[in-house]
Amino acid sequence: MRHWTQLDTAEIPGTDKQLMLFESKDDFHIKITGGVELMSTRKHGSEDALGRLACEHIAATTSAQVLIGGLGMGFTLATALAMLGDTAKVTVAELIPDVVEWNRGPLGAHSHYPLNDPRCEVEIDDVCSVLRNATARYDAIALDVDNGPEGLTQHSNSWLYSDSGIQTTRRALTPSGVIAYWSARPDQPFATRLRQNGLQVTEHRVYAHGNKGTRHTVWQARAQKSRR
Repeated sequence: MRHWTQLDTAEIPGTDKQLMLFESKDDFHIKITGGVELMSTRKHGSEDALGRLACEHIAATTSAQVLIGGLGMGFTLATALAMLGDTAKVTVAELIPDVVEWNRGPLGAHSHYPLNDPRCEVEIDDVCSVLRNATARYDAIALDVDNGPEGLTQHSNSWLYSDSGIQTTRRALTPSGVIAYWSARPDQPFATRLRQNGLQVTEHRVYAHGNKGTRHTVWQARAQKSRR
């Protein structure tokens, strides 16, 4: 039987739910009220893929600007930073301050403490608010908010995946920018909605760990090129 020790609890703003940080023998785990595991340091392949798919097109871009919505366990941030140049800037919008502190503590060792990178800046804010206040600012946006279009933590997160949220996110991009969305499962209506909002979409099914077992979905979306 696996033995997990609960280390901390964090309130999720605007809800009656909590996040709980656990430590097992070799890993850390984050669960939500009700006992559902949201993430662990053992299974982060799809979080790595989110950072890669968001940033692979701007790896050589000077002074690239990237927004990551949702810090999680830091793996998406770590992958993005590893791909980007010395003059890049990565802004992480994280709603829950405790999650940032967990990543600054022993949990952060698993992703090699990307928050210590001078190219990284953290905003304790809802990524929806950050997006609403940005116009043509980011070369890449990586969104790992809630559990994807079918949310678990906050009902208000559904706006991000609505027509209005997609259009707002598009406006925050530079003309050649890319949005990468993470989801625990496929969602054909959401993929269709992205296309209906003028985005070219590539869907990637990526393993959570290794090359077998659970797979998650990452949509890579960019503005459709106008035809002359």
